[in-house]
Amino acid sequence: MKNNHCNQKEKAEQFHRYHVKEHPLVLVNVWDAGSAQTIQSTGAKAIATGSWSVAAAHGEQDGEALPFQLVLTNLARITKSIDLPVTIDIEGGYGRSVSEVKQNVLQIIEHGAVGINIEDQLPCDEGMYSVAEQCLRLCAAREAANEAGIPLFINARTDLFLQQVPEKHNEALVNEAIARSEAYAEAGASGLFVPGLQDQQWIQELCDRSPIPVNVMVTSNEPSPRQLATLGVARISYGPYPYLQVMENLKVLGQRILTGA
Repeated sequence: MKNNHCNQKEKAEQFHRYHVKEHPLVLVNVWDAGSAQTIQSTGAKAIATGSWSVAAAHGEQDGEALPFQLVLTNLARITKSIDLPVTIDIEGGYGRSVSEVKQNVLQIIEHGAVGINIEDQLPCDEGMYSVAEQCLRLCAAREAANEAGIPLFINARTDLFLQQVPEKHNEALVNEAIARSEAYAEAGASGLFVPGLQDQQWIQELCDRSPIPVNVMVTSNEPSPRQLATLGVARISYGPYPYLQVMENLKVLGQRILTGA
């Protein structure tokens, strides 16, 4: 057990070092042990799950509909099947209270993860936690990591840019994201995740002003990874898109087989 703990701690420290401004860590999000093994074989530095993909692979909707025990079981299968550091998307932490978040993060660490994504959006798209509320939850996650003796990478996701269409993204929204970034860093966050942000000017400004590394999610409308690196991004992820691409390829293959084409 001691060796496993030391190995997990080393992976966590290594994962932190991968977040370098202008030399971003690129994460192709996976959903199970098989997809994790495939991405590991491509030369990836680390493995990240995406909650949407994991839920879809289990026939569920995103939004903490997948039972937490299944999240843990899936995580354990992933961490036991590969050698790379693993970070897991736990949505809002599967609990509104500080105590629930702490206990859930402890279990996540026990199952082998060295990083988490935790968001400030309320379940079922009911709005967002206040900065104060989310900071308490982030403090609880950091407290859990400290108790476990693992330097967990806490990727604090803010949904500010998903709450507004890209055309309405502006300086005020970026300033609000900066304020959250500063508060979340004080609460123990290791990075800031800004899904939905697409404008290169705002991405660069956020990277310039954020006290913690910035994670951008790539979509067809956003800059290339190389461009994002020049803007100061430290982490690039792909969310549900790998899963969607794989399922589309499977659908085409199935149609071809079944129609005899």
